[in-house]
Amino acid sequence: MDDNLTQYLKCDVELNLAGPSPAVVNKWAADVLRALADRIEKNEFEDGHHEVKDSVGKPVGTIYLDFSEGDEF
Repeated sequence: MDDNLTQYLKCDVELNLAGPSPAVVNKWAADVLRALADRIEKNEFEDGHHEVKDSVGKPVGTIYLDFSEGDEF
C-alpha cells in the first residue's frame, strides 16, 4: 500500500426479505447488515459480488465490493 494514495471502497448491498410485519423485516435486515459490517471490518471479502445469507443460512441478497486506490480526492 502506497501512503501517498487514497484508498477507495465502493459497496453496494441488495437485500430481499419477506416477513410477517415491517418491524420483523426491519429487524432481520438490521441483523444481516450488522453481520456484514463485522465481516467487512475483518477484511473477509475480496473484490466482486458475494452472496449474503441470514443468520440461519438462507440466501437473502448480495453485496458488491470494489477496493481501489488512487490520487487524493
